[in-house]
Amino acid sequence: MDTLPRAEVAALYHPQRSGSWELTVTPLVYCPSYWGPGRPVENMAALLRGGDVWMSLSPMELESQAIGVAAARGHVAIMGLGMGWAAAECALDPEVTQVTVIERDLEVIALHRELALFDRLPGGCGDKVRIVEGDALEWRPDGPVDLLMPDIWLPLVSPDDRAAEVARMQANVAAAGIYFWGQEMEIARQAAARGLAIDDAGIAEVVAGWGLPLVGLDTPGYAAMTRAAAKAWMRGRWLPGTENPLA
Repeated sequence: MDTLPRAEVAALYHPQRSGSWELTVTPLVYCPSYWGPGRPVENMAALLRGGDVWMSLSPMELESQAIGVAAARGHVAIMGLGMGWAAAECALDPEVTQVTVIERDLEVIALHRELALFDRLPGGCGDKVRIVEGDALEWRPDGPVDLLMPDIWLPLVSPDDRAAEVARMQANVAAAGIYFWGQEMEIARQAAARGLAIDDAGIAEVVAGWGLPLVGLDTPGYAAMTRAAAKAWMRGRWLPGTENPLA
């Protein structure tokens, strides 16, 4: 699966500040990936607040959203603007007709107003993108949504019930499909809590309990990819009293 950003998107970022947010570009940095090998990245853009990296064009960030971007079609709703690269990638897809991005942080919206990322996309594709100030847990669309892509969390994996938050969003959006950031981590975390193997059967059982129309589960080798990502990023953060299925 190609997880590198389109050159025309990556080249549109430049150092910038907006309130407590800073957009940086590092000439060369070695980065870990999500489920593949790490690699050096030139001119890597990243969005920081208080010294914490909230989003970047690192292999981990790109791979952890690649399935959702590949599944984009029709009207895509993205919860959380961040650097806007996922929205830009979706807008460049001819099968995507509209991209609605929900963001509640006015400083992030102001940063994008100055960056003009979407205005500079080739072929006028940025005209598909609409940024809406609002709360991801409360926003309701004014028409059908084909794909919901929530990305509102700072850590890739956390003890919070991320699937429950996605379910709250879906109750308002009623999207035909969903891919949320850290989806594989939440599957692995809940599988471990229930003593299930991270294989096709274990993944199916966990996801069935959520009642969400998740996309990407039919990706070839998805169970192996989920295990690889969990082994790399869970780092022992399993629920207390559960056995690590990757040990």
